[in-house]
Amino acid sequence: MTKTVATSKSVTGTKPNPQVHLLEIVPRKRYGQWATAVVLLIFSASLALALAQNENIHYATIAEFFAAEAVLKGLVTTFQLTAIGMLIGLVVGVLVAVAKMSENKVLKTLAELYIWIFRGVPLLVQILILGNFALLFPKLGVGIPFTDIMFFSVDTNIVITTFVAGALALGLHEGAYMAEIVRGGILGVDQGQEEAAIALGMTGTLAMGRIILPQAMRIIIPPTGNQFISLLKASSLIAIISGHDLMSTVQNISAQSYRTIEMLLVASLWYLIVVTVLNILQSKLEKRLSRSVRRK
Repeated sequence: MTKTVATSKSVTGTKPNPQVHLLEIVPRKRYGQWATAVVLLIFSASLALALAQNENIHYATIAEFFAAEAVLKGLVTTFQLTAIGMLIGLVVGVLVAVAKMSENKVLKTLAELYIWIFRGVPLLVQILILGNFALLFPKLGVGIPFTDIMFFSVDTNIVITTFVAGALALGLHEGAYMAEIVRGGILGVDQGQEEAAIALGMTGTLAMGRIILPQAMRIIIPPTGNQFISLLKASSLIAIISGHDLMSTVQNISAQSYRTIEMLLVASLWYLIVVTVLNILQSKLEKRLSRSVRRK
């Protein structure tokens, strides 16, 4: 409870004004919020206790396989798939964003078509298509278009392995989302920057690479961190084509040990740990990038 006293100034200093009554400010009672918090705490505690005392969960199995060699190898593969997929997504995203903002109608149409397809088709479907790409094209090669002349060819399954198919699917899917993120970052840079660069004799491409994109990175990086975390979790879908990632590994182990829930919990714990670390790193990166920005 806070008491506020009205005062009046005089020559000698500040004195209480006896003609003004004391005002009592009473904070608003929030019974609904407290009741909701108590209910949620009771529910969370009950759920945690039920899981801890659940006889259907064999916690020794979780401890046994949590740091198993096969699981750790699957985790490394998941990182590799995510990193390669994100790299592909960044490169494709920048190119598609620039093409979509181009005055060339052909490039703009192709960019919009790419974004429409890869954002519209579910990632799981894209993974399955690339994982079974040999059914569409048994051989890949280089030749003269619209003729039967081939300089060389190779079996598709040799080139597009499950790992390559997974990385390509993640990268192409991510590229469609990164294109919109990059485009938003470019639009966030003042147009006068480009006009000044062109006035100095730079071409549009040179101005984009040296002036616009570096300034847009402050806007692009935060959502890119979110996309990387989402891509890491989405990489679990690679298990559908046995990509030897974390999810594929725990599924194989559960098929042999008949401990499905335990192995799913192992995967969940690793995903939670990795995502937590990435969230911390992203938060520090955002703070570093925002140092030069004065908040109003």
